[in-house]
Amino acid sequence: MGTTPQLEVLLKEADITLNGSRPWDPQIHSDQFWQRLYGQGTLGLGEAYMDGIWDVEDMAEFFNKILTSKVPEAIKPTPNLVWQVVQARFLNMQNISRSRRVAEVHYSETEAYMASLDKRMTGSCGYWPEGVTNLDEAQEAKLDMVCRKIGLRPGQLVWDIGCGWGAFMGFAAEKYGARCVGVTVSPDQAAYGRERYRNLPIEFRVQDYREFDGKADHAVSMGMFEHVGHKNYRAYFEKARQVIKDDGLFMMHTIGSQWSTETIEAWLEKYIFPGGVIPSVAQIGEAIDGLFTVIDLHNIGPHYDKTLVAWYENFERNWKKDRTPAEERFYRLWKYYLLCCAGGFRAKVLQVWQFVLSTRGVPDGYITQR
Repeated sequence: MGTTPQLEVLLKEADITLNGSRPWDPQIHSDQFWQRLYGQGTLGLGEAYMDGIWDVEDMAEFFNKILTSKVPEAIKPTPNLVWQVVQARFLNMQNISRSRRVAEVHYSETEAYMASLDKRMTGSCGYWPEGVTNLDEAQEAKLDMVCRKIGLRPGQLVWDIGCGWGAFMGFAAEKYGARCVGVTVSPDQAAYGRERYRNLPIEFRVQDYREFDGKADHAVSMGMFEHVGHKNYRAYFEKARQVIKDDGLFMMHTIGSQWSTETIEAWLEKYIFPGGVIPSVAQIGEAIDGLFTVIDLHNIGPHYDKTLVAWYENFERNWKKDRTPAEERFYRLWKYYLLCCAGGFRAKVLQVWQFVLSTRGVPDGYITQR
């Protein structure tokens, strides 16, 4: 088993040579590669990489070339993908009980995140304007921009939906004198944040966003909406509208897609983001209808390619070098996750949107922040 004539033509058009000499040319070590690819599609592609069946020196550029070509058209839908779509269409894969899977599968990997992320443990796209030269600066630039986008003032209370390890809340309290309350479904994240920010006016709650009860001046959410699921988009925005004051602002930062879908790529769904869905503008627009006015929309998608590559470089530098076979498989999983995603943003099939939403508009007009 090997390439088909159709796939060979498409690979050539994508400027990819199997076992070629360029950094983005994949090296195939076993015929098992083709069995995995044709039998399980992208899930098999990722698992084959985890098992050392193929390699590529510049993985981000490999995926950039694949995703900007017609190669994906040559891979037919597999039974596992069909079942994944059926479940997403007819079941709520992100109800409150299932939302805990995200913490169990993804956000329990604290050591890997500590090896990869910036000094504040900011788990979403950084911002790299002119003059920003490293990951720490990029994340602080993003956090500062978010504070400016909601017009944050000393003493105001901010609700952080999916607060992670508390990077935004810590920054907002330290730099803007804000008070913050955040929700996360990960006990590990909350424990880390409570210890790190124990002397700041910050509260961590281990609960689903739908269980939150309280009021706040503003709300922010970064890298969490991708976990909400299309059946819950309306409930998510209804909860935000319920929590923030009438003159408050909601800054919602999410990965975005040009297509309306109900699930994500199979390998990412299984190993990284169970129940994950990348929203479209159409889905967000329908979900906020009658609840919020969009007063600003900012696409920072190209900045995520740079952020993910910086995360990988940190991980490569900081992660253990002597690894057992199981540890090697995890190392390859984490590398694949970071760099296949970097390729997706480089190819522009993925975006990052920052929406600033208002319940009734800004009376004196909104000053755009960049």
